[in-house]
Amino acid sequence: MRRSSKKSSSSAAAATAGDVQVNEKQNRKRKGVSTNLTSRKAQCGPTRGVSKEIERIDQLFYTYADSSSGMIDPEGIETLCSHLEVPHTDIRILMLAWKMGCEKQGYFTLDEWRSGLKALRADSISKLKKAFPELVTRPSNFQDFYPYAFRYCLTEDKKKCIEIPVACELLNLVLSLQFRPQVDKLVNYLKHQSEYKVINMDQWMGFLRFCNEINFPSLDNYDSDLAWPLILDNFVEWLRENKIKHVAALMQFMVLDLVPFYLLLYLDRNRKHWGL
Repeated sequence: MRRSSKKSSSSAAAATAGDVQVNEKQNRKRKGVSTNLTSRKAQCGPTRGVSKEIERIDQLFYTYADSSSGMIDPEGIETLCSHLEVPHTDIRILMLAWKMGCEKQGYFTLDEWRSGLKALRADSISKLKKAFPELVTRPSNFQDFYPYAFRYCLTEDKKKCIEIPVACELLNLVLSLQFRPQVDKLVNYLKHQSEYKVINMDQWMGFLRFCNEINFPSLDNYDSDLAWPLILDNFVEWLRENKIKHVAALMQFMVLDLVPFYLLLYLDRNRKHWGL
């Protein structure tokens, strides 16, 4: 009898332990299911939000895109500019193209449009307008935007230079906000010189370096022996020659206009002495 009671008690204990293990496994499964559901919900939430944003960005794109080419062409860009209430020559449109990483001047592809508007967090015209002040202020990576502006104006494949009139317009558009005196002189020089018909990338980058590094208008730290593009050596020489001409003209003015005045003053003061 004692042996049977021990067996029954041990079997009951084993059954209880088994039930506990089963319950623990079931609890783990339930927790696992709930955890998976929670993680799926967490994943679905942002994904749905992003997809909705992309959908709105795409809808905005097709508002301006040409149906045959599947791109926003120059006509579509003009319509976009009218809705944004800015001229198509505004620097903000150039910066918008830069944000998109546009490869062809006057054309926006869907992928470029998505990339730019996602970066600006704009999926409507109103939001794009609000993002414009950020584009107007000088970007921290201006060193990336500045050469992009040059490449964007290369209208033909394998083209490496831009014409002087285009370079002048681009300088006014891109650099005049920060370096108005330098740009005015540089544009004036480019328009009046006859040696250069086009500007290449090395010269274009040299203009920015000149504005950043050289004291203006004194030019006292400009050294032509350093690695400056020849066009800038000529520009500095032109500035110095003009300065000399200006001083000479000023001296001539003083001689021609001021000497007779002082002569009359001298005669007036001494007329009594001379009996006049």
